[in-house]
Amino acid sequence: MIELLYVILTVLAAAGVVALVATKTELFMRYIEDILTYCSVVLILGVMLWVVGEVIGRYVFNSPLPGHLEGAELLLPMIVFFGVSYVQARDGHVGMTFVVDALPKKVRRVTDILSLIVSALTCAALAYFSSKNAWLAWSYEDVTMSPPYWPVWPSAAVIPLGYGMLAFRMILQVMQKLVPQKFPSPIVEHSDLHVAE
Repeated sequence: MIELLYVILTVLAAAGVVALVATKTELFMRYIEDILTYCSVVLILGVMLWVVGEVIGRYVFNSPLPGHLEGAELLLPMIVFFGVSYVQARDGHVGMTFVVDALPKKVRRVTDILSLIVSALTCAALAYFSSKNAWLAWSYEDVTMSPPYWPVWPSAAVIPLGYGMLAFRMILQVMQKLVPQKFPSPIVEHSDLHVAE
């Protein structure tokens, strides 16, 4: 329970720092999110080529690539968690907003802020506890169960990174809603699936 209190205090401290440096924080986050999203794209292409190579090796040359399944599984969290904050910044996550959209604009703003605060705290807690898991995997050199015995910790380390970035992004979004004149407007790419406010 004390660890959860530390997480909450850390989130509050991060919110204070974000409030002080405002615009620079938003621009820095956009830069980091773009880099991580490009890394995710490269990993997707790499996994795709790896699987194609394995299929060709297995069925054409009768020589499958060892460890391809475990390796691809270890890359999946990287693909997802590298891009999760990028998607949040662009309001791209699936949400059930039917009831919230029916509320008056001021009430909707308050519900958005409250849900972002709860979500940021949840993601911060998940980042903290998953970082403990990643540290544990690194400390006892956890590997996959079959050759070539891929290390598990890089994949585990990406999870707290993604959750931490997501929590930080949500803190920025709270600030954008509370003090819109001080923060750059959020990035929302409108599509046919996005309901405009």
